[in-house]
Amino acid sequence: MLTFIGRRVLYMIPTLFAISVVAFAIIQAPPGDYLSTLVAKLQAEGEQVSRDELQALEARYGLDEPFHGQYWKWISGIMFRADFGQSFQWNRPVTDLIAEALPLTIVLSVTTLLVTWLIAFPIGLYSAVRQYSVADYVATTVGFLGLAIPNFMIALGLMYFMHSAFGMSVTGLFSPEYRDAPWNLGKLLDLAGHLWVPVLILGTAGTAGLIRVLRANLLDELKKPYVVAARARGMGERRLVVKYPVRVAMNPFISTVGWVLPALISGEVIVASILSLPTTGPLLLNALRSQDMYLAGSIILIVSVLTVIGTLLSDVLLAWLDPRVRLGYR
Repeated sequence: MLTFIGRRVLYMIPTLFAISVVAFAIIQAPPGDYLSTLVAKLQAEGEQVSRDELQALEARYGLDEPFHGQYWKWISGIMFRADFGQSFQWNRPVTDLIAEALPLTIVLSVTTLLVTWLIAFPIGLYSAVRQYSVADYVATTVGFLGLAIPNFMIALGLMYFMHSAFGMSVTGLFSPEYRDAPWNLGKLLDLAGHLWVPVLILGTAGTAGLIRVLRANLLDELKKPYVVAARARGMGERRLVVKYPVRVAMNPFISTVGWVLPALISGEVIVASILSLPTTGPLLLNALRSQDMYLAGSIILIVSVLTVIGTLLSDVLLAWLDPRVRLGYR
């Protein structure tokens, strides 16, 4: 197992390097750069920018250098000084902007993941054990609806319903009095009171998908010969289901840890923009619009690092949970 983990950690290094190069290249692929966007914005407002000012801004932000020079300036700052560069749009260090938005994004994503598992596991288990029952048909219908309805439409519908029925606003993660306040117990409780709305919206599709996957896998396992043989030997049904088929059917829960985080963050962009959430989604969207390459590249790189680490953790947990994976590796 230690050899497996060490080899996977070594694979992470070239993977992250390739991701950083591709992310930086994609951000610079559109024509123009941040200064082009800035000049167009100023000209639309009736202001003019001289050539000397443009050259000064190019030198300040390093935009007069070739691609490899800009990339090395960015990636060397990250590796040797933990400096992600300067945001063009905000005129602030990228580290400060990410430090404000990333913790809330992780809290939202991890909470959504845990709630998704807590809801999907018992429903999928009961739906498989009680196949073709009323509860199974209800779970199947709700699952199809959850997969079919986009998250942003659920967000808009929930906003309209809460405002028209209760006169409440469900936007943001904090009340106005706690938005800029320092962290304390009151702010944590206020965050918990607002967090259920984006968790409910973002977890709908994931919950529905996991219910369907768990139900299908468990139904497949319950029909295999080892289950029939154990049932014929008189093993209790509850013990039989929990001890073997459920462990195998849980593989999708473990194996999806690595990619569920970027899926939540990518799906969170539109939902966070609608709900005015102070997370990395709107920050990344604005950075891509304005071609703020250091900010956008840093967010993409951090999400990629979390994805690679999550994939490593899911592989280790899967090898620990399923003996077939360990034996196959050996």
